[in-house]
Amino acid sequence: MHCPFCNATDTKVVDSRVVAEGSQIRRRRCCEQCGQRFTTLETQQLRLPMVIKSDGKREAFSEDKLRRGMLHALSNRPVSTEAIDDAMAHILRAAQASGASELPSRQLGHWVMEALKNLDLVAYLRFASVYLRFDDLEEFRRQIEQLEEEMQRQANAQLSLLDHD
Repeated sequence: MHCPFCNATDTKVVDSRVVAEGSQIRRRRCCEQCGQRFTTLETQQLRLPMVIKSDGKREAFSEDKLRRGMLHALSNRPVSTEAIDDAMAHILRAAQASGASELPSRQLGHWVMEALKNLDLVAYLRFASVYLRFDDLEEFRRQIEQLEEEMQRQANAQLSLLDHD
């Protein structure tokens, strides 16, 4: 690994950690020449399916495009980078595990919405409003009511489990 500061080839790994739900290894390195420290990430190379857009066009799966969409929805929200990386890793594994050579963009959008719902409900609504093409406030209201009902069902299920213990 070349040092990004002095371009020396002799660097030492100081610390390694598994991140992004096990799909990446984060390594802290130290240059033996200049003493500077830097971080590298090792990522699996995945064979991801082509994405079939709603208009029938096909395009290569773009991890960058997926990340940009999620980051846009999560803008100014209290969600850690690690949580975003974990959600991204989960979506990428789902795409790869599908075994399909082509994946409808609708399925990908569904996975993103589920990930955002688990990360931050405001980000979920931001993404859903664009992805589902909300036309008016009534559609927002319906979506919020559905979320509230779902959260209430989950809370009731948790209380029910506690009552049985």
